Amino acid sequence: MRQAGTYSGILSGGISGKTGPHLLPLARIKKIMKKSGEDVKMISGESPIVFSKACELFIKELTQRSWMVTMQGKRRTLNKEDVASAVMATDLFDFIVNLVSESGHSGEAPPPLELDTFTSS
Repeated sequence: MRQAGTYSGILSGGISGKTGPHLLPLARIKKIMKKSGEDVKMISGESPIVFSKACELFIKELTQRSWMVTMQGKRRTLNKEDVASAVMATDLFDFIVNLVSESGHSGEAPPPLELDTFTSS
């Protein structure tokens, strides 16, 4: 199994080694992973760390693109409409368009995702 090198920064840092450089709670990530399906029974200790880093990168990218929308509007406060505009304008975020579409602004919950979407034929 390939191990993360010391240069990667994923597994290094923190006093205890468990706190590390990740900013999101690993227990919560692991709980979400376990709830993702009945087939998910065992999760290695490193998996939530990788998910944490992926979530951090996702939040950073979405925030940067949303901030550009805010600046184009000559404002200094990022709001949900800026996030929605950034999502709609970026192909990379097509998987969350239904969360920020006009129907999503009415306060109603988005439709549940179908598991068939994630399975390959």
